[in-house]
Amino acid sequence: MKKLSDPVIFPNGASIKNRFVQPPMLTNSGNQGEVTADTIQYYGARSDSAGMVTVEYAYVSENGGPAMTWAPDHSQLAIFDDRFVPQLKKLAEAIKSHGNKAIIEIAHDGRQASGLADMGKSVYAPSEIDYSFLPYPVKELNDEQIKAIIKDFGKATKRAIDAGFDGVLIHGANHYLLQQFFSTISNKRDDHWGGSLEKRMNFPLAVVAEVLRVVKESAPNDFIVGYRFSPEEIHDTIGYTWHESTQLIKALTDQFAIDYIDLSLPQYDQKPIDSNQTFAEIFKPFIGNAKLGIVGNIRTASDAQDALKYADLLSVGRGSIADPNFARKVLEGHGDRIVDTITKDNMAAAHLTAGLQTIFADAGHDLIPHWPKKRSSLWN
Repeated sequence: MKKLSDPVIFPNGASIKNRFVQPPMLTNSGNQGEVTADTIQYYGARSDSAGMVTVEYAYVSENGGPAMTWAPDHSQLAIFDDRFVPQLKKLAEAIKSHGNKAIIEIAHDGRQASGLADMGKSVYAPSEIDYSFLPYPVKELNDEQIKAIIKDFGKATKRAIDAGFDGVLIHGANHYLLQQFFSTISNKRDDHWGGSLEKRMNFPLAVVAEVLRVVKESAPNDFIVGYRFSPEEIHDTIGYTWHESTQLIKALTDQFAIDYIDLSLPQYDQKPIDSNQTFAEIFKPFIGNAKLGIVGNIRTASDAQDALKYADLLSVGRGSIADPNFARKVLEGHGDRIVDTITKDNMAAAHLTAGLQTIFADAGHDLIPHWPKKRSSLWN
């Protein structure tokens, strides 16, 4: 029987000491893309929050971010230049101080790079589409630009290696560029990079191939590579459903030695409308030897125990924001001591970044946990 305290051994031989993962979550702590002392303090406080701690998405190309954030300075982290490596190294060291693995999520924001628009720069996507929900235009990437971005994912991986991270998580979820190429909503191309289902797979497959090429060339044998994806894209129109995304995941795991597949969900046991199985159960047969990770509203010890039925790795997001010691308390049998809200009194213990403090102090923001007071009443 699986236990939350089980070590997990990945296909490449790397291991983590328990099944908990801290997923990538925006901290609004970067300074023009660079890791700050605020970033390091936040992640350092969570260095024992999970067997594997994932740093929020860092954009791999200069035209790949910053994305939409809740901070006016668009403080997403970046990894598109060597100048970011020294601070990233400090961040990796802070995360690894308790013997846990440090992973960094690498991404290109595509159409969601609102910071570029604010700076008067062009925002790029698979196709030039007038999105009603974006207050700026997007331009279509040409073939040369696409190939350059693929190379940028490889260069970002090399920087992650040089900074001492134990692995990278390729961000193919949540409407960022890899998902944009896979979606029929955002990809209207009729060349090598779009059209049929197989052609819409070409960009994510090429990114994974380049990342793994660099890993083979420059990383230790136990460097971990994961791929994160959203199982469906259903809004007013349908970009894809699990019927298509299972084929993408099968292609990835058939062609490449991926260590884990990370399923991005709002609820860990969520089911599609046309199946009695959870998404995790649906995708399990398609991932080969890779480990399966899930996320989504795992807020208590009993949630974690239940979620273990479906996956190898359990990502605790909001729970680890409110309580940096969530996993430790569960593993030591003290789940009843988990702090599940953020208040004025426990904010210091949660070691929130200034950007997160702003978010959770705003009663109008649709995020939980939060405290129902305006920021001015707490800090002035």
